[in-house]
Amino acid sequence: MQIVTYNILNMDITFPILDSPSRRNLQRLFLLRSVMIVFMLAATLALFYLHIPLPRYPIAFAVGGMLLLNLITLLRLNKHNKHVNDKEVLLQLLGDLVALTVLFYYTGGYSNPLVWMYLLPLTVAAVALKREYAWLLAAVAIACYSLLVFYYVPLSHLHMHDIAGKTLDIHLVGMWIGFVVSAGIIAFFVTRIGQSLREYDQLMASIREKSLESERVLSLGTLAASAAHELGTPLSTMAVISKELAQDLANQPEQLLQLEILRKQIGRCKEIISSITRDAGQSRADAGEGLALLEFLHALVERWRDTRPATELVVSLCENSSNPLIFTDKTLTQALQNLLDNAADASPVRIMFNADWDDNNLQINIRDFGSGLSDDVKKQLGKPFFTSKSEQGMGLGVYLTQITLARFGGQLSLNNHIDGGVIAAIKLPLKNLRIMQSASNLS
Repeated sequence: MQIVTYNILNMDITFPILDSPSRRNLQRLFLLRSVMIVFMLAATLALFYLHIPLPRYPIAFAVGGMLLLNLITLLRLNKHNKHVNDKEVLLQLLGDLVALTVLFYYTGGYSNPLVWMYLLPLTVAAVALKREYAWLLAAVAIACYSLLVFYYVPLSHLHMHDIAGKTLDIHLVGMWIGFVVSAGIIAFFVTRIGQSLREYDQLMASIREKSLESERVLSLGTLAASAAHELGTPLSTMAVISKELAQDLANQPEQLLQLEILRKQIGRCKEIISSITRDAGQSRADAGEGLALLEFLHALVERWRDTRPATELVVSLCENSSNPLIFTDKTLTQALQNLLDNAADASPVRIMFNADWDDNNLQINIRDFGSGLSDDVKKQLGKPFFTSKSEQGMGLGVYLTQITLARFGGQLSLNNHIDGGVIAAIKLPLKNLRIMQSASNLS
């Protein structure tokens, strides 16, 4: 299985690409032909054991031809040979029909009890190839079978005597064995081919779903750029007015304190808008920076406290001596701040932030002390434009956070805490932060 990754809006979208249907069908044809060869050799040895004379060279030619086809198939299935198409599968199936026809011509023609083996290549063609190729193979098989009715070398002995006190007809016994074997082979290989087709359909459905997701994110990016352009002027106006108000309220320290909070919020809005327009189209390497993990977490906490000074943030960080260097991304910081904002909206007085890590994973828990999540809200949470906030909120915070964490191989779970409120649990593989940055440097 191959992996292909697309970068859309600075987001890595990864798709698993299975082997092509033709290549996988060729693999199964190799296995099917191997079973046919083994069965033909076993039947030939059994007939020789019963002292029924058989032409050795035609049988060796037919079996050898199928072995040669299997050798060619092995070479074609080498990992360096990626291009396998339906025409190649068709030619190999035609080769099987030729080998079977030679075998049957010298071993009784249409009366050969193994003549049912004509159906195996047809079964593969009917399931794996397009309609025109399947009908072509069917026509060739019918023509070969029809010729064997008139042209063949008959077998000299058709009975074996006194087996368990009964006289058995070789042809009828062969037909019974053939039915049992063909039923097992068809059941096994057709179900495998059908499973291959179902897996391919599931892959296509997954790709379509991810494509729709990327289109939705693209529309959000366009909306964000448009909003950034439109908000620039009113924010600049508010910044000028707040500066003038600061001069007018120079002798009123309480009002100045509140005005300073307002000015910081305006400054944050301008910084967010500037980052949207400045970083648009840049690679993740430009947007990220190398930081020690502990330094990154401290910066995240302090930045958020500056924006929500009214909410007490209780911080508990790991006392582990390990402090790995990670390559941070602005979107990762924004994703964690979204969760902190949501927690503060639900619990304005106090929230808790806990971070713990080892050599492999970073675990962050953010807890609020609000009313918790109802079952209906929990089912809808994470869908775009769904919000449980009655007065504010666009319903994009959790949705964008999930997308960002997925880029880094992370997971987010939101559950009600046993003592009340909601706990947001984030798990991030630390190795992915380094790998993603390394990949962006190579691109």
